[in-house]
Amino acid sequence: MKYSTEQLQRLDRQYVWHPFTQMKDWLAEPPLVIESGEGAVLRDTDGNEYIDGVSSLWCNVHGHRRPEIDQAIRGQLDRIAHSTMLGLANVPATLLAEKLVRIAPEGLTRVFYSDDGSTANEIALKLAYQYCQQTGGTGKTKFISLPEAYHGDTIGSVSVGGIDLFHAVYRPLLFERIPAPPPTGGIEPLREIVEQRDSEIAGIIVEPLMQGAGGMIEMPKGYLADLRELCTQHDILMIADEVAVGFGRTGRMFACEHENVTPDLMALAKGLSGGYLPLAATLTTERIFEGFLGDYGETKTFFHGHTYTGNPLACAAALASLEIFERERTLEKLAPKINLLAQQLERFKRLPHVGEVSQCGFMVGIRLVRDKTTMEHYDWTERHGARVCELTRRHGVIIRPLGDVIVLMPPLCITAEQLTTLPGVVYRCIKEVTEQ
Repeated sequence: MKYSTEQLQRLDRQYVWHPFTQMKDWLAEPPLVIESGEGAVLRDTDGNEYIDGVSSLWCNVHGHRRPEIDQAIRGQLDRIAHSTMLGLANVPATLLAEKLVRIAPEGLTRVFYSDDGSTANEIALKLAYQYCQQTGGTGKTKFISLPEAYHGDTIGSVSVGGIDLFHAVYRPLLFERIPAPPPTGGIEPLREIVEQRDSEIAGIIVEPLMQGAGGMIEMPKGYLADLRELCTQHDILMIADEVAVGFGRTGRMFACEHENVTPDLMALAKGLSGGYLPLAATLTTERIFEGFLGDYGETKTFFHGHTYTGNPLACAAALASLEIFERERTLEKLAPKINLLAQQLERFKRLPHVGEVSQCGFMVGIRLVRDKTTMEHYDWTERHGARVCELTRRHGVIIRPLGDVIVLMPPLCITAEQLTTLPGVVYRCIKEVTEQ
């Protein structure tokens, strides 16, 4: 039975609860229903096409309906769709772990699988905490994170979050974090906190180079390397949340590579499977892995797991995605596109209601302000960012804002023509919404 667009819209509004969405607003308008896609293009149930300007929430890498990834999943389906990793291994998960270790920053040697970015970070926090408890650092129970941090939506990852709009309501459920000073002031303000409290601190968690959900906030050059040195000096575990910035988004495979940093734990998700299937991984060092080895009765086991840990279908997709990176020299070919995008963004800086344009590779944030001179922000309830994104749909572009920050993060496969059209549409829509 084929459903009409109207039938699907009715069913959605009757039964579905959408993430990060005020459902009162959602129910007021018929939703856009996506039916298919190809490359950097999405297609709705009426046949209208849109440039996927945010990679289907920052995860699609090589495009929709990529034949090699499609075939890898089909081939794995002919073998087995899923078997547990509790007491068993499987072929794709084993091969993927070896490949991830090979391409990751040197020193990360072990892979723990999960389902999404929140769980990858949750695992990193639990591993860091338990490692300290089992290696003599019983007083190390706290974590430091940055202002406007976002590391996911599970309770542990929310505990190290710093966005009140998302996190404040859950505060009674959370463990206490130590907020870091803004990175714009350099490493010294954070060093003062660490020197006073290093015996309490198990780990410091950061999104390297660019804080995504916090509003596309760029990290000052050199801060990441200084943070690595600070953590080493004080025997604090460094956790790199590469969920959004990994797999080419910053122009390198991993953002940590820009400053030759190896964290103690690194969380991966989103682009790991090419944007096809839920899959996440937490990578760590041999030192941390060995801290969990012991006789059965010592209970040093990491008592954590997920039903679909290391799912063979998702791991097969990830292997195919990484093979595309290698075969097509994706990162090498990305550099001219990053430069083209930077050129396209120059004119945004002259708009009277654009206060800041941040770019790190294919990650872009365009911050809307009421007054460029004073940098006065709009009241977020006026929905300027949302209105811009609603308007771009009429011109064949799908994007999603972070409050009044317009986000562009297209798939790495986007063509030069599409990479000109995308910012062109956004530019016109920003002018229409802010200069009325």
